Amino acid sequence: MKAVDTFRRVEKKYFMSEEQCNAFLKETEKWIVADEYGLHTIHNIYYDTQDFGLIRNSLERPRYKEKFRVRGYGQIKEDSAIFLEIKKKYAGVVYKRRTALSTTQARAYLEEGIFPERGDQIMREIDYFMKFYRPEPKLYLAYDRRAYVGRNEPQLRITIDRNIRRRYHRLELGYDGECSFIEPGGFLMEIKVLASYPIWLAKILCDLQIYPVSYSKYGKVYQTSVLAGELELGIGVESSVGDEEIKETPRAGYLK
Repeated sequence: MKAVDTFRRVEKKYFMSEEQCNAFLKETEKWIVADEYGLHTIHNIYYDTQDFGLIRNSLERPRYKEKFRVRGYGQIKEDSAIFLEIKKKYAGVVYKRRTALSTTQARAYLEEGIFPERGDQIMREIDYFMKFYRPEPKLYLAYDRRAYVGRNEPQLRITIDRNIRRRYHRLELGYDGECSFIEPGGFLMEIKVLASYPIWLAKILCDLQIYPVSYSKYGKVYQTSVLAGELELGIGVESSVGDEEIKETPRAGYLK
């Protein structure tokens, strides 16, 4: 995966049945083309405060929210690139800041707090985030993705995810077993643009009755887990974020 380190774009999500997905791809085949990676698996470990404060705040739909995750693509090996990402959303616009580390560097930072040599500005922002919130690994979440770009509009990007799966135990980026599926049989599409949609895309969505939804994979997992009694609402101690001096804290990484 290309190590693009900064994104600023408008993102909207659409939940589709398999029939809708097939119809959408048929109607858009002259406008979009699959990207170079084809079908691939994305692995994530989401970090949060002890009491899940970040995702609880996000679900309240504030004007500004942020989260942190560790991401890898395909089969995770010792020489794989590991991405550390802060994803922010303000007034409907998504800003993603990420940096790529080797597996060894990522493990050293996440598990021991060892700042990588030649750490860039984004790495320093991530380090501030970690010291401020003191998050810990909470959730493994993976899905299988196909991505598309506009044939004549390279800034248009469309991703379609399926087989969304998760687990709270064995939080290892390179292990994809023992997962529970959410939304089985469904397809989650994200359309990402710098500003407005092309007219042809808006018309196809309207004709196929594919409508935008407010959907967060991590948020969906958290809400479902609370309703099922798997997690307790607000579990953990009250967060002291912002009330005391930022300082170094031990970290658990679970990057294996």
